[in-house]
Amino acid sequence: TDRKKLHTASVGQVFRLRPFHVLVATGGGYAGYRKYEDYKLQQLEKRGIEVPVKLASEWEVALYKSVPTRLLSRAWGRLNQVELPTWLRKPVYSLYIWTFGVNMKEAAVEDLHHYRNLSEFFRRKLKPQARPVCCVHSVISPSDGKILNFGQVKNCEVEQVKGVTYSLESFLGPRISTEEMHFSQAPPGNSFQKQLVTKEGNELYHCVIYLAPGDYHCFHSPTDWTVSHRRHFPGSLMSVNPGVARWIKELFCHNERVVLTGDWKHGFFSLTAVGATNVGSIRIYFDQDLHTNSPSYSKGSYNDFSFISNNNKEGIPMRKGEHLGEFNLGSTIVLIFEAPKDFRFNLKAGQKIRFGEALGSL
Repeated sequence: TDRKKLHTASVGQVFRLRPFHVLVATGGGYAGYRKYEDYKLQQLEKRGIEVPVKLASEWEVALYKSVPTRLLSRAWGRLNQVELPTWLRKPVYSLYIWTFGVNMKEAAVEDLHHYRNLSEFFRRKLKPQARPVCCVHSVISPSDGKILNFGQVKNCEVEQVKGVTYSLESFLGPRISTEEMHFSQAPPGNSFQKQLVTKEGNELYHCVIYLAPGDYHCFHSPTDWTVSHRRHFPGSLMSVNPGVARWIKELFCHNERVVLTGDWKHGFFSLTAVGATNVGSIRIYFDQDLHTNSPSYSKGSYNDFSFISNNNKEGIPMRKGEHLGEFNLGSTIVLIFEAPKDFRFNLKAGQKIRFGEALGSL
């Protein structure tokens, strides 16, 4: 008679799963599975076994995009800015250094206690002599990283990795007005690729550089050029590591990116900083109006900003090797530029490269 009655709730009342929770759980689980698949591919590549290209289906891409990577990246950005206690800095940074193979001997400040938070550590500066800028070649690497692909642009398609392409027009967006670019008007009906080529006899070239989390996170001007326009594409923040780039077609067109366009001595030149998971923050030093991974911007749109005004007719001049911007972790730099037919890359796909080293020349 002294026993208490136990009232049990139905399973539906205890676990009130909403569609959002289901998407997050399913998408997150699938993203983890893809990470494991990427790891297996990396092991096969290390053993010299060629892995056939297997592209994701539409439902797989949609499932991956259901993961709230933009929200997670904003949360990660705030976490990175939390000041760490002095006693905790060395253990935390040492673990990161060991995990990603960071060379702190190149850092301008080697003392780990100097960096108040993870964000400062990610954006650490290098010693001036750590990255000598090549003076012989006309185009240098704008950052540290791994060469994913390079070569001529053909049929308005660009390779993000071997065998996987994306649309040049989708990536750069509609052509900027000739008044802003100081370029001659292209004949109507020409392909988007031909409209970018301003001088007869020139070709369009591209180079893709992947920055790993352990790489130096700042990027620099790859040549002497003038930046006249910035186009910001809000978008997804999916991983851009080589395994995912091999799996998702037009990955760089899905992700948030900042496209800087202008001209150099041979015509059209562009540098695009592509965001990725936990890399919602892309900063361009001379562009204070740029705010990436902001909830005020919706996916599928883009916003333009011109650096040519009544007071500045020429745009922003950049010297080869000059500081240009930074990521908050690691991501991808894509160069697309016009050059004469005798331009040659001094690269191999998959090679590691450091800022200041030669990409190619005439």
